[in-house]
Amino acid sequence: MTITNEPSTITAANASQFNLKPADVAAMFSVNPKTVARWSSAGLLQSIRTPGGHRRYRETDVVRLLNNRDDLPE
Repeated sequence: MTITNEPSTITAANASQFNLKPADVAAMFSVNPKTVARWSSAGLLQSIRTPGGHRRYRETDVVRLLNNRDDLPE
């Protein structure tokens, strides 16, 4: 399964699910927020961008990655 960086269709319903900021995700993994952005760029973690250009992550995607830490680059 390939994870794309951006959902193909962003609606108000699915955009509202993307509520975690990079700092929130980084704290969950004990990494720098820039590391989280790199994971997103590499396709490991799906994100959307706000109108201001800020990344947002979906909690279900983050939890899935937390449970599969072996998928993360070292």
